[in-house]
Amino acid sequence: QVQLVESGGGLVQAGGSLRLSCAASGLTFSSYTMGWFRQVPGKEREFVAAISWSGRATYYADSVKGRFSISRDNAKNTVYLQMNTLKPEDTAVYYCAADYRSGSPRNTNGARYDYWGQGTQVTVSS
Repeated sequence: QVQLVESGGGLVQAGGSLRLSCAASGLTFSSYTMGWFRQVPGKEREFVAAISWSGRATYYADSVKGRFSISRDNAKNTVYLQMNTLKPEDTAVYYCAADYRSGSPRNTNGARYDYWGQGTQVTVSS
């Protein structure tokens, strides 16, 4: 049974930082592109960042480029999202997802990801 479990969310002031983690089990983690998405109630899910299976390639949404950094540790079956210079508009539930088929971190289409975590809330106060 595949499980993706996010952690690290919370309340932070604008300009602050948070580091999200996503621990995976039940899959061959090093075979999957891993992505982070976010969603605000009433809005569509939004791609944030993704990283290739090897960790050598990454891709970011324009809205977070230069502020967020995605990384992974295949020995720990964990993907991270370091979020710096947070803004109130970054407030959302953040989800990690695993993609086996595309083979590319440029897959921004959530419908093509195979597995999802339950999400972690990030709230940025102004």
